[in-house]
Amino acid sequence: MVRFDTVLFDLDGTLTDPSLGITNSIMHALAKRGITVAERSSLYKFIGPPLLDSFQKYCGFSVDESKAAVADYREYFSTRGLFENSLLDGCEETLQTLKDAGCRLVLCTSKPEPYALRILEHFGLLRFFCSVWGATMDGRLSRKDEIMAEALKDLPAGCTPVMVGDRHHDIDGACANGIPSIGVLCGFGSEKELRDSGASFVVRGLRDILPVVIEN
Repeated sequence: MVRFDTVLFDLDGTLTDPSLGITNSIMHALAKRGITVAERSSLYKFIGPPLLDSFQKYCGFSVDESKAAVADYREYFSTRGLFENSLLDGCEETLQTLKDAGCRLVLCTSKPEPYALRILEHFGLLRFFCSVWGATMDGRLSRKDEIMAEALKDLPAGCTPVMVGDRHHDIDGACANGIPSIGVLCGFGSEKELRDSGASFVVRGLRDILPVVIEN
């Protein structure tokens, strides 16, 4: 028996570790502007939120400068960066167990949807998901709460969804849409960040979501 029959998953930091590819892509965009980065880890804060916002927040770019930086980021990411990536521990096992239990699995990411589809296909994960929702390439849809709202509209009436993610954006999106959430500590958010955002549950790794979703 399942407590939640529909599980919405974030991608970066929840199912995969994209840190190498994302940071390489950011460094590529910054290098074009004569900016060097001393510590790769200083760029981890870019992982999760919409890039357009992050370039403005962390680099002081204007909106137009940020749009240009996003384009340069995609120049690297679309050919190399998206594959500089690895599955997090327990990813396939967890998805398979949930699917075997009868759960509907939905991907809900701030990453552009075409990139998310390519990453899922690359790792052989597309077979687990009934639908994939991501940001639009033109930026029309980029915020996690808005993307999540679109995903929820597509679900059947009466279903019991839960959002799984590693950053406050995932938890904020779930709260904004009135659904519970599970924060995972295998990604880039801290326990404090997840709890302060109002996560319904906080667990260590992917396998630890199973007893939350599936009732024995």
